[in-house]
Amino acid sequence: MKGNYDKAFENVVRLRVMSILMVNEDFDFNSFKEILEVTDGNLASHLKNLEKAEYISVNKSFVGRKTMTTYKATSQGKKAFEDHLEFLENLIKENKI
Repeated sequence: MKGNYDKAFENVVRLRVMSILMVNEDFDFNSFKEILEVTDGNLASHLKNLEKAEYISVNKSFVGRKTMTTYKATSQGKKAFEDHLEFLENLIKENKI
């Protein structure tokens, strides 16, 4: 079967994070939290998981006196996500009667 199933995207939060990053240049922590409706700790855990897999990169900067953390999909992350989607599409096609 074409594509690769990737366990990094098994969780719906990580799947949605990558979906957002595929269509946006970058995205900040608070915007993720608002859209995904998850707690700080839950979101931080999922983002850390994707960062460890080198699927996203993190940029911390200051806006005034506040820290602004933004995330961006890496080329490796984009490729892995596209492969995962291809796997799912082929899985659906295979099961069509």
